[in-house]
Amino acid sequence: MKNFKELREAKMPPGEHQFDKKIKGITLMIHKDKNKFVVYIDGEKLDAFKDLKSAQRAGEEFIKALKG
Repeated sequence: MKNFKELREAKMPPGEHQFDKKIKGITLMIHKDKNKFVVYIDGEKLDAFKDLKSAQRAGEEFIKALKG
């Protein structure tokens, strides 16, 4: 039987966790994987960026456009 820690880690995308924010009920996560910052919206991969700031900006803009 799997314990809670194993279940939680299985849900996390690959790479090192850098940023996490909840906007209008939608989860925005950014992970660093192979020198790229990868944006995840509700666990789905959106895109990869060169730096954390542009990844945050793009993720927040995407959520705002999605929710209107």
